[in-house]
Amino acid sequence: MPIHPLIRHAPDPDHPGWHTWDVPEDGRFAEAIGKLLVRADGPGRARVRMFPQHAQSNLSNVMHGGAVMTFIDMAFFAGGALAGADVAYAVTLDCETRFLAPGRLGVPLDAEIEVLRETGRLVFLRGLVVQEGGIVAAFSGTLRKAKA
Repeated sequence: MPIHPLIRHAPDPDHPGWHTWDVPEDGRFAEAIGKLLVRADGPGRARVRMFPQHAQSNLSNVMHGGAVMTFIDMAFFAGGALAGADVAYAVTLDCETRFLAPGRLGVPLDAEIEVLRETGRLVFLRGLVVQEGGIVAAFSGTLRKAKA
């Protein structure tokens, strides 16, 4: 599982079975999503969890669509790496998102990631964003591997 060297990844003491996926706290955009957890979910699969708060809400007091899409993009990398794909130095080429229900605040939100195919330069992924058994969004995307 190739993980970027700046990511802190260790068992999370507050959530048994989950691991941290901590990005550097140096003002990068990724801090906008907050705490992320990851776990393997079978061959070529992983689950990434976030904890939606007011900072990710819109004026209707549900998750802002941009926050959901940011979470999906971050899940491509965290989940893709945990699922075994070489995404440590990749960039997103495309992301298609279909919103199906609002994401609620204060309830864990999971991205179920599946690596469909990996070539020498590309990684193809798909998945669902789920919350308490309901589907919030469906997505697919392509990452292009870059050199370190």
